[in-house]
Amino acid sequence: MTTSHTDPVIEDPSVYLDDPNRKQLELDTDTRQGPAVFRWITLGMEYLIAALLVALIVAVSSNVIGRAAFNHSVPWADELARMLFIWLVFIGAAAAFARYEHIAVDALVRRLPVRVAHVLYFIQHLIITALMGVMLVGGYQVIASSSGRSAILNVPLSLISLSLVLCVLFIAVVSLWRMWVSLCIILTPGQGS
Repeated sequence: MTTSHTDPVIEDPSVYLDDPNRKQLELDTDTRQGPAVFRWITLGMEYLIAALLVALIVAVSSNVIGRAAFNHSVPWADELARMLFIWLVFIGAAAAFARYEHIAVDALVRRLPVRVAHVLYFIQHLIITALMGVMLVGGYQVIASSSGRSAILNVPLSLISLSLVLCVLFIAVVSLWRMWVSLCIILTPGQGS
């Protein structure tokens, strides 16, 4: 007796990676999608991330080599690495937000009609903008109240906190733009129901 065996159908992974409802909200430097100023800032942030990462690797490696080979650590390397890492995290978060690369559960949204999905996107970005507003006020207060300098490199501590403010400001502005795009789609007749 022979049994018929059919191979399982493997779905295209882009079905799970790309959300067609979200396409108009994405920034893409290759296809020139989204406002040019956001695309250029995102590209600049990506180059800055690469430079920060190289500087971070050099700082940490110099300290490791100094300890291992010369039995002497470089005092400024730890402080510099800490500052670079803080900037790397915040600039990376802003660049990832611009590219829609943060983790999201969108199983429901991708199954909804376009206008309904954009109602949820509008609410999502409204919440993000409100949270960024709170963080912007807090970040400004931290910068205004920090008058100290780092112990070894003598860098103003407000310069380190500036990374938070710049990140939050960029995310808030991109989020406002995405709210506007979603609102235009919601109010335009014939965008799906």
